[in-house]
Amino acid sequence: MGKYQLYMLFFCVCFTAQTLFAQEKVLPINTHLDLVPEEENLDVFQQWIRWNNPGSLLIHHLTKQARDLYEKRDREIAELRTKSDWMNRQRTVRDKLDELAGTFPEKTLLKPQITGTIKRQGYRIDKIVFEAFPGYYVTGCLYVPEGLQGKAPAILNVIGHNQEAFRNPLYQVINHNLAMKGMIVLAIDPPGQGEHLQYFDPDINFSAIGYTVMEHNYFGNQCAISGVSAAKYFIWEGIRAIDYLVSRNDVDPDRIGVTGFSGGGTVTSYIAAFDDRVKVSVPCSWSTTNRRQLETKGIQDAEASFIGGLAEGITLEDFLEVRAPKPTLLTFTSRDEYLTLQGAREAYSEAKSAYKAFGLEDNIEMAEDDSKHWMTAKIRLAIYAFFMKHFNIPGDPAEMEGEVFSEEELRVTPTGQVFTSYGGDMIFDVNRKETEKLVEQLEKSRKNMDHHLGQVKVRAKELSGFIAPAPGAVEAFINGKYRREGYSVGKYAIMGEGDYAIPVLLFVPEGNPKKHPAIVYLHPKGKVTEAKPGGEIERLVKKGYVVAAADVLGVGETENTVANRQGTADAGNTAALIGRSVVGIQAGDILRVVTYLKALPDVNSEKIGAIGIDEMGIPLIHAAAFDPSIKGILLSGLPLSYRAVAMNRIYKLGMIPTGYKGPGLPYKMDFSATIAGVLTAYDLPDLLGCISPRKVALLNVKDHVLESASESFIEQEMDFPTSVYSKSEVPDNLKILPLAEIPGEMVDWCFQ
Repeated sequence: MGKYQLYMLFFCVCFTAQTLFAQEKVLPINTHLDLVPEEENLDVFQQWIRWNNPGSLLIHHLTKQARDLYEKRDREIAELRTKSDWMNRQRTVRDKLDELAGTFPEKTLLKPQITGTIKRQGYRIDKIVFEAFPGYYVTGCLYVPEGLQGKAPAILNVIGHNQEAFRNPLYQVINHNLAMKGMIVLAIDPPGQGEHLQYFDPDINFSAIGYTVMEHNYFGNQCAISGVSAAKYFIWEGIRAIDYLVSRNDVDPDRIGVTGFSGGGTVTSYIAAFDDRVKVSVPCSWSTTNRRQLETKGIQDAEASFIGGLAEGITLEDFLEVRAPKPTLLTFTSRDEYLTLQGAREAYSEAKSAYKAFGLEDNIEMAEDDSKHWMTAKIRLAIYAFFMKHFNIPGDPAEMEGEVFSEEELRVTPTGQVFTSYGGDMIFDVNRKETEKLVEQLEKSRKNMDHHLGQVKVRAKELSGFIAPAPGAVEAFINGKYRREGYSVGKYAIMGEGDYAIPVLLFVPEGNPKKHPAIVYLHPKGKVTEAKPGGEIERLVKKGYVVAAADVLGVGETENTVANRQGTADAGNTAALIGRSVVGIQAGDILRVVTYLKALPDVNSEKIGAIGIDEMGIPLIHAAAFDPSIKGILLSGLPLSYRAVAMNRIYKLGMIPTGYKGPGLPYKMDFSATIAGVLTAYDLPDLLGCISPRKVALLNVKDHVLESASESFIEQEMDFPTSVYSKSEVPDNLKILPLAEIPGEMVDWCFQ
């Protein structure tokens, strides 16, 4: 090479190095075009048309499945044309209703007491207490007409969701008029109403839980955990009230009627379907279809649906049709706040087809009026006329002016509450006795450890309604990314089991080419809770973990914001109706996130674990028990057992304080963490046993009131999983610590 060529080569090298150095040291910036630093927005669904209302994704996913079940039922109903067809359908429905309600107890002595009497011209009111179960008291008032000639027809009036129950002026007017027209009327206090509060607190002279609907949902959750629909107890009280009526010498057992308004209309339809002695049924402001109920107002009360009812093809219409051709009057208003006129008309139309097949289509009628949720004068007149017609009572059905008594005057018990007057059992106590039997069966099953664990995995999938992710890669969509010091944060939407996506923040360490262990991070307040710089997730990333912080369906960005007028998120009840649970759906979501992580090039697929905070540990335990891809889990603040919720009168799982001043509405209820019927097969500690011998760390375990659990509580609940791990090769892979914070060394122990 000549001198000239050497010179040019030296010049080029120097120029290139100088240029590169200059570019690395100082990048040219036009200050007029430089971007102002932006504030991070960690919402995945930011500016997204398809999922522009993520707060409705959970309820839409559930109602879509409900529609599919309805369409199957529609095809079955469309095939029914003859009387024989409908009679076969009735037999099927009765069998399924018996199965859904569960076995009713043996009838025991009612031991009725008359605690007082009010006499007025034309009638008297006897104040009644009877025992639906031994030691379980029901209060009511019996309106008896004067001058009865022979046996009279009798009507049971089951009351809607008024706190004062039958003492409300509306019910008093109706009861007065029915009595004055020659009918005996028994009006009773439903559970959680009037003098029959289930969680009465003498210190506040009110329910510790809240007004009537709150109580219904509260004990309804305890019943559901034990596999029983709360409706069973409302039905049983009605059946026993009819037992009392037909035991009287002045009642004609062949002329028994039942009526009720609003929530009482629901119970009316149930009693009339279950008790063949009911000749005439008048459910008011209830008649609807499950389809329209779910599409519009949603399930509002625990007793308003049966666990797994729609999954079995049973809908609200069936309660009308199963009693065809017995006389039935439906009443409804045009602007009902709780149900829809469309649903009422559709239910009436379908039921009329059944009555027509029997040749008695005039035995079913519907009275409408233009009003909000109410029993208008027109509707009340229709009620009186319908009972008089079918009980063969002559006279004018027009409404009379009636005396309205004060609540004090209609008080049945000495103190104004069954709880403080007689003690005895409430629905919780009755359900607890049944739950004790389930717990005994679990303890017995656990003695055959291997068989029990195998059965738990099968039954947990069935009861939770878990659907395993399809094999193969999951679909994911990136909607933004931020760079922070030492790592990046990607915003991803991972497709769930239906037409919804799981929002995920993916935290990936930078500057290290090796594959990283990965953690799925689940927080009940959402993925952003610990996602800010300096938060728990950043500490995990800087320790070398890839972290996927996920909002499984119903959490964080996808938190269910669709609620009924009581502010109660009804996703848990809706899921139970179709044979599923929110927990089971969330467990599937967790495994979809795990599947996504396994496919990432910078993740060690053999080292994927998960952290569940508080109640998010419940779906995480299910996911880990169902799929060994999750190599270890860390649970902080886990409510350790469903047993404790069902077996203790007061619990707090699913109870969200409202800040309301006063006793009426202290909580909003969201039972998304509940699995209907769970205690018929397993509890959360059983799932921990299924995870053995993989690593499990439990920190600051919670009890039924979400307080740090006592040593005795932990010892009782953890006895079975501890024994499972003790028989494994790695008994120390189960750790239980009282720590409130998550220490770094515990994370490394779980996931390295």
